Amino acid sequence: MCGGCVSFCSSAEYNIIDFSDTNSPPHYIDEENCLKCGICYYICPQTHVLDENINKLYKFSDFISMPLGFVEEIRSCQSTDAEFLKFGIDGGVVNSIINFLIQKKIIDGAIVAQRNAPFSRESTIAYTKQDLINATGIKLDISQQLKEAQKISTYTRSISKLTRYKSKKLAFVGTPCQIYTIRCMQDLGIVPSENIELCLGLFCYESFSFNENKIKQFEKDFKIKFNDIEKINIKEKLMIKLKETTPGEKIISIPFDRLTEYMRPSCNSCRDFTNIYADISFGGLGSPEKHTTVITRNDKGKKILRKVIDAGVIKCLKLDSNHIENIKTLITKYSNKKLERFNDFTRREL
Repeated sequence: MCGGCVSFCSSAEYNIIDFSDTNSPPHYIDEENCLKCGICYYICPQTHVLDENINKLYKFSDFISMPLGFVEEIRSCQSTDAEFLKFGIDGGVVNSIINFLIQKKIIDGAIVAQRNAPFSRESTIAYTKQDLINATGIKLDISQQLKEAQKISTYTRSISKLTRYKSKKLAFVGTPCQIYTIRCMQDLGIVPSENIELCLGLFCYESFSFNENKIKQFEKDFKIKFNDIEKINIKEKLMIKLKETTPGEKIISIPFDRLTEYMRPSCNSCRDFTNIYADISFGGLGSPEKHTTVITRNDKGKKILRKVIDAGVIKCLKLDSNHIENIKTLITKYSNKKLERFNDFTRREL
């Protein structure tokens, strides 16, 4: 569901392929008119046809020897902007970087995932600071009384937004599968992937999908009402912050092994936790409250991070070598857990 195949198929205007089941690959609507170019297969994050090309470019060999990918540096950072810090999930760092790049006219905007409700996102384009703030957090005025056929998900097909914004310089914020697809498109020179100036990758252990029945089951299992949720975050566990008006504990922690039935099945076949093909990767794991763990992957990412630090847009904790190693150890633990899940799933499927 990264959206690459259906968004950039050479025959897309003729409605050749589409998704019918979001847990299965796209299918033919009109096979006769398919050009059989193979682009949809080449850029799919499940086929890995172009691994050798992009691994060489991003200094990566394999998940066994380097599960974190290539690391230029690891930092623990926080936005100096009070609004980004208040509304952000961790340290507000991603939005601060995007806002700085827009102000300096390095990019025209950014494709981001906007939270509409607990566990629900849709892709949008942000051009201003207010756009970024509006896309952050959860809008709780949206009803959760969904029809049975409707679904909500923490995953969104952000790549399809690219088709609307040709000839613009954009940052792209995405999950590992989405960033991988972007890199494959850039490797093949597929329009308009050249408009992506910067890939900002999010740590991703799994994403979730709910229909009405699953919402009811979730509320029953964890004794939480969806309408009482103020914010969700993923660190060592799924962290749910409840509204201040809700009786009882305000922070609920749920281990990942209790969330298997709510996870998108596609996540079983993903090995990448830290977004190894991004220019800069971000997540809450390893950093204290209201801070973001930041991994630069290449010279571009390192230079941009240095610019925002020098400009006072974000500030970083002073980490000694032991602290950095502790962060690496924790992130490696979750990277390996995701790899083990992938291996188990692959063996079952075979």
